[in-house]
Amino acid sequence: MFSRTKITQSTGNYSDNIKKLKKALAECDAVVIGAGAGLSTSAGLTYSGERFEKYFFDFKEKYGITDMYSGGFYPFPDEETLWAWWARHIYFNRYIDSPKPVYENLLSLVKDKDYFALTTNVDHRFQRAGFDKKRLFYTQGDYGLFQSVDPKIKKTFDNEEWITKAMAAQGFVRDENGFFTVPEDNNIKMTIPTELIPRCPVYGGKVTMNLRSDDSFVEDDGWHEAAERYENFLRTRKGKVLFLELGVGYNTPIIIKIPFWNMAAQNPKATYACINQGQAVTLEEIADRSICIDGDIGEAIEKML
Repeated sequence: MFSRTKITQSTGNYSDNIKKLKKALAECDAVVIGAGAGLSTSAGLTYSGERFEKYFFDFKEKYGITDMYSGGFYPFPDEETLWAWWARHIYFNRYIDSPKPVYENLLSLVKDKDYFALTTNVDHRFQRAGFDKKRLFYTQGDYGLFQSVDPKIKKTFDNEEWITKAMAAQGFVRDENGFFTVPEDNNIKMTIPTELIPRCPVYGGKVTMNLRSDDSFVEDDGWHEAAERYENFLRTRKGKVLFLELGVGYNTPIIIKIPFWNMAAQNPKATYACINQGQAVTLEEIADRSICIDGDIGEAIEKML
């Protein structure tokens, strides 16, 4: 359907569309949330700029890395440096609170509704904000999990204990809230001890992040259980369904964007809504049942509250 149908912006000004979305949410029987990177960006989890300069200043100075995303592909000289980088990357995107309460405000909007959230984000923001784990499906992995480099081993392993040790080994210190931060003298290391390089706790071999980048991604039992719950939710909700897309771009449109368009088109009682900075569009054939808000997600949610 995506390849055969024209894409358009829905009509209405910003304030009117906020009111329409609030009304659609109040009247719907169920809401399916589809969340992309833009939602976490709105919550302040940016990969460049001030956050990068604060936590990765030394990697920028030595290796010329300019943001967290590109740093994930850098050919570091040894495993001690590689895993120091990833310990920081994971910690500051998975194990701290979001700078802005966007996810918490989103929960306030939907907590009394019959909801399910599908996300390509791997930063655990939904659960940290208090969303029901049984109503979440992380399709692309989780920064909080390692997997064996051998994809035939269909297991994942929690990494929080290792992250804590690796951050302390680099010289990060706890702040008054118990979160790791850079010491006042900026005296941190860019490596971890060799004995701290993570290994598979069952098989002893090397591990990697449980992130979908190719066909080596491990879909463990928890992944399949979440996928089944999501499919069951979609199968059993056929009335007034609100498909609420938040910050989804065009890197992987086949996961959220295109399915949401198609499901809304197939259900005449459904409403499709999209909040996205610069990319708030819909299918022409469902434009009369679409609400597109071009703006910051956090600000739009605050106005709805």
